[in-house]
Amino acid sequence: MTIPYVVQKGDTYLRICLRYGIHIHALLACNTQISSDDYAVPGQVIYIPQRQANIYVVQPCDTFYAIALRFHVPAQVLANANPTIDPRSLVVGQSLTIPYVFNDDDVKKKAEYGYMQLIRDVERLKQCCPIVRTETIGYSVLGKPIVAIALGNGPIAIHANGAVHANEWVTSALLMKFAEDYAQAYEGGSSHQQWNVQDSFARTTLWIVPMANPDGVELAQEGITPQHPYYKQLNVWNGGSRRFQRWKANVNGVDLNDQFPAHWEEEQARRGRTGPGPLNFGGQRPLSEPEAIALASFTDRIPFALALSFHTQGQEIYWNYRDYEPAESERWAERFQLASGYRAVKLSGSDAGYKDWFIQQYRKPGFTIEVGNGISPLPLMDFDSMYREVSAILIEAISGTGVG
Repeated sequence: MTIPYVVQKGDTYLRICLRYGIHIHALLACNTQISSDDYAVPGQVIYIPQRQANIYVVQPCDTFYAIALRFHVPAQVLANANPTIDPRSLVVGQSLTIPYVFNDDDVKKKAEYGYMQLIRDVERLKQCCPIVRTETIGYSVLGKPIVAIALGNGPIAIHANGAVHANEWVTSALLMKFAEDYAQAYEGGSSHQQWNVQDSFARTTLWIVPMANPDGVELAQEGITPQHPYYKQLNVWNGGSRRFQRWKANVNGVDLNDQFPAHWEEEQARRGRTGPGPLNFGGQRPLSEPEAIALASFTDRIPFALALSFHTQGQEIYWNYRDYEPAESERWAERFQLASGYRAVKLSGSDAGYKDWFIQQYRKPGFTIEVGNGISPLPLMDFDSMYREVSAILIEAISGTGVG
């Protein structure tokens, strides 16, 4: 049995599957006119296969609330799904229907993590963890607020950013997951992965910009319709293709990691790109784009001791820039390498990136972290392993800065 569903703005097929608790292959089997590579188009009618009920048989020593906890279902929702069952007197052998509950947190691991998901997560995090502070550091080309999250009260400021490149949006999910874990561990007074959370919180302030390129992320995840304000230009810049999954630039077709005033002219000559496109066009001048301006102005305003820019892919750590870096940069890279298993690389032949500019401008340790392996956007099945690596680097940065 199936039910019809009209695709809404912001939908993707994976997001729809997550909402209804079904696998993408089940959705495709009921809708042979689409493929997993297609974009979900607002107004399109698709059919959702009915999810098979999950039945649990009560075991000795079970309690109603223990069952609810085990299956991550609110007790009242479980009770509503089983109106003939008395929660106070379960009987061994009784069958309980376990309802599917959509968990917003699952979006990070099971579907495209987009701007609206990020904003909801930020608001939820602020509500449950009052120690979290946020501010808007600027706006995208299309007017989306670019959000920074602060964790900690210490004098040593550390910066991490993600999704500078649009199709590297998994870095936003990874950074938000870390922000949530950090805040909840502090609020709970607990340790996290044998890390002294309370000490780091008192000594440092971690400023995370999880999604520096929100317009580009939306484009890479959802594609465009004729209603998009840049519809005609984007089609031309993308070579007539409607596929934007590999798009790295912002909505102006400018690669934000080629936008910074660190030997910018040399990078443009090396790239050889003269106009907007999916990648490698650094604009008509440094800092022409509002997203790059936002990151640069934010960095100018706060004296960060260390900066980390998360990209994909390659499991590498780039730590130098034209010998402008301080001596401790290589030692930091070695520590991150030991913590994560990534390879510390002394890079040459690359300019105009955020890391390059940070090192040149401030002579402080700056790093580009290339997360995971594969082709961007990286497969979500690797989320847990990528998170272990990213969190290890962030914990090393927070726990080690200013020590010794």
